[in-house]
Order: sequence, then C-alpha cells, then structure tokens
Amino acid sequence: MVRRPLVWVAAIVLFVEAIGIALLNWFLGVVVDRQDMSMAGLDSDLMSRSSKIGGVVFGLYFLACAVTALLVALRQRPPGLVGRVVLISAAVVHALLGAFTVGLVGWQAFAFMMVVFALIVFTLLAYDGRETGPVDAAPGTGGTGDGEGDTVETGSTGSGEAAGAGGAGPAEGGAGAGSVDLEKGADVKGADVRGAEVQGAEAQGAVEEEAAVAT
Repeated sequence: MVRRPLVWVAAIVLFVEAIGIALLNWFLGVVVDRQDMSMAGLDSDLMSRSSKIGGVVFGLYFLACAVTALLVALRQRPPGLVGRVVLISAAVVHALLGAFTVGLVGWQAFAFMMVVFALIVFTLLAYDGRETGPVDAAPGTGGTGDGEGDTVETGSTGSGEAAGAGGAGPAEGGAGAGSVDLEKGADVKGADVRGAEVQGAEAQGAVEEEAAVAT
C-alpha cells in the first residue's frame, strides 16, 4: 500500500514548509528592521512587525495542515469536516503560489508547489470512505441477519433428527411400543369387565330387595 507512506510524506513536507515560511518571514522582518528600509513611505517598524506576524500566522496555518495530514496517516481514515476544509484551502494556496512563483522565482519553485499540491490532494482522496469493514457473515453460511438462513438450517437439522428418530423406531423400539399398547388395552378391558360385574351385582341386589318387599 502506497497510500500511507505518501500521506506521511505530505505531512512531513507540510511540517518543513511551515517551519521554512515562519523562519523566512521572521528573517525578512529582522532585515527590514535593521536596515531601516521603507517602501512607498511605510514605516520600517510596521513592515518588520507585519512580516514577523505574517510568518507566525502562515507557519501555524501550515502546521495545522501538517497535523491534519499526520492524523490521516495515523488513523488511516479521511479527515473530518474541519480537517478537510483546512487541506482544501492549503491545496488552493499552493496552486496560487505555484502560479505566482513561475515568473518570480522560476520553474523549480513551480514544480515544488505542484508536488506539494498533488500530495495534499492525494491526502484528501486517499481515504475517501468507500472501503468498508470485513463482511459480517460469509455467503452460504446462513447467518445473513434476516433470519431466513437460520430457519432453513434449523429446519434441515430438525428433519434430520426426526428422520434419525424414525429410522431407529421400527428397528429398536417398535416391538416394545406395541406390547405396551396391548397391555394398556388389556388393563382397560379388564377394568370395563369389572365395572360391568359390579353393576350387574348391584342390579341383582336391587331386584332381590324389591321381591322381598313384595312378598
């Protein structure tokens, strides 16, 4: 994977650029102050302070860009809203600086600005959020989360168990089950016969009592 090393390179380049711009502007401010220079009647002290303040502001700005790129490299995910805005603004600044430095400095400075511009754009697009995590369940395992695969698997298991139980029934426990049913049926019939005998005895006793009363 070349994404992470390139994002690291972008962060390092932005760190170096932040330090370089801050030192350059501070140096220019010191030179203006010591040489007592003036441009279009401006105060030299004002120019010196402005150069130093501009160096600090631009240095902190590029330092924030470098920290954002560093966080992207460490977390391996796209920057947040603030980080994205910072990196986009840095890309625009480098594109404008590249256009201005062609005539002022030369094509070497333009090439450097375009390289930094490309690194910033790559940092923005390296982790664009399209990659997702690993699939929760592999296809064909039935664990899709909608309950259908689990039902089918359970049904197949239940049918297999039922088939196994049915297959073992006639061979192993068929005769035993039949004998139990016969014994239960015989007991029930015997109970019915005994009940009929009791009822007959009661009826015969009743008849004898009526005959005795009549005589």
